[in-house]
Amino acid sequence: MAAHSLLLTLNAGSSSVKFAVYATTDGLPLLAAGQVEGLGTCTTFSVTSAGASRSDHSVQLGHGVAGHAEAVHVILRWLEQAHAGIRVAVVSHRVVHGGIDHRVPVLIDDALVADLERLVPLAPLHQPHNLAGIRAARMAFPVAPQIACFDTSFHRNHSFVADTFALPRSFYDEGVRRYGFHGLSYEFMARRLRAYDPVLAHGRVIVAHLGNGASMCAMREGRSVASTMGFSALDGLPMGTRCGQLDPGVVLYLMTEKGMDAAAIAQLLYQQAGLKGMSGLSHDVRELQSSDSPAARDALAYFAYRGRREIGGLAASLGGLDALVLTGGIGENAAAVRAAMLGGMDWMGIQIDPEANQHNATVISLPASRVTVVVFRTDEERMLAEHAAELVGL
Repeated sequence: MAAHSLLLTLNAGSSSVKFAVYATTDGLPLLAAGQVEGLGTCTTFSVTSAGASRSDHSVQLGHGVAGHAEAVHVILRWLEQAHAGIRVAVVSHRVVHGGIDHRVPVLIDDALVADLERLVPLAPLHQPHNLAGIRAARMAFPVAPQIACFDTSFHRNHSFVADTFALPRSFYDEGVRRYGFHGLSYEFMARRLRAYDPVLAHGRVIVAHLGNGASMCAMREGRSVASTMGFSALDGLPMGTRCGQLDPGVVLYLMTEKGMDAAAIAQLLYQQAGLKGMSGLSHDVRELQSSDSPAARDALAYFAYRGRREIGGLAASLGGLDALVLTGGIGENAAAVRAAMLGGMDWMGIQIDPEANQHNATVISLPASRVTVVVFRTDEERMLAEHAAELVGL
């Protein structure tokens, strides 16, 4: 690789594209990070240089950016201007679903893209956008290696009982099984906790990735053993617009009694449910917390209640609990949500320090708490960069 070259990461979500730019020198120093958000509505492009406390480049794009491919082109135009003459040596992409076969990051080629297309029905909110980003980046940088890093990879070594459903075995064999998601975030948290406290990281740990998408992962010795998300990114915790755990009989009822087809049900469960559906107001926890609406309070209470249930279930799968790690936009910043979710859990060894929690301290548990509760910022982009550097030999 040339001495003056860049590593670009692309992380395409449901309504945004996040990116980061790293120098391809020792340690992969971060140069800048940003995002195009609000796709299809009021779109904003913003970039923050490394070391800056806030965005140093922000542009309102209005309604001119309708999709993820256009968003990637906005990023590429900025890259050409901000780093003119410096070539992009490698591009690393977050891909939500890797299916049964993809357990490690891989180089992207036409065959892989075709294979990932088959998985679109399993992650319709994310996979098409991941693929749009891949196509745009391959056209922009036809010579640079492109790397796919899968959100499902971290969970691929679960036991049979942790991955199966109680259906005929033939369904499991053809791929109807629990996959788990948010794997890049969980992998980063495993490395972060190991650097922070190797003994704790070696034990029984639950990581809660709480954001617009929310899930939890049980780890032992830094490896995933169970996840709240299953066959799709709908299962487990309620989320910003997704339902979380749902009796499948509800889907049958919607079909037979309400006359809803698959497309209408998918729209409901992925886009109109969760905190947004329950509150009738917003998917944003900050808006719900500032509202005096009873429905908003109920939505937040349900989120906290389901979180407690999932923590209890994952702790049972681990045979106990040594540490709980909170991350994601809600996990890192919403002290009131953390207090509601973790309050009254002394019975399982979780005792929260109200003052530390209110100030978003790293450790928010009391010294006497049997379970250490920490708050870490996740960094999926750094994980993407490290995987790409390892794969291409930077």
